[in-house]
Amino acid sequence: MVRNLRRITFDLNVMGGKPCIRGLRVTVGAIVGLVASGYSTADILKAYPYLEEEDIHEALAYAAWRAEEIEVPLVTA
Repeated sequence: MVRNLRRITFDLNVMGGKPCIRGLRVTVGAIVGLVASGYSTADILKAYPYLEEEDIHEALAYAAWRAEEIEVPLVTA
């Protein structure tokens, strides 16, 4: 189970409701993409100085949780 992720926000008026960091226009997907491309936490913080190290950790934790989550369709009679 994922811990309480206070830094991940959802707002239809910000990036179309995608999961973002603290209501900023930085999506979880953008952070995960940067990490997957080899950028370090220090690199990301330099490129986005308004982010904090914990923002990156929570983005990765959220992405890992979503990757493991299984969506099962409802069966109706």
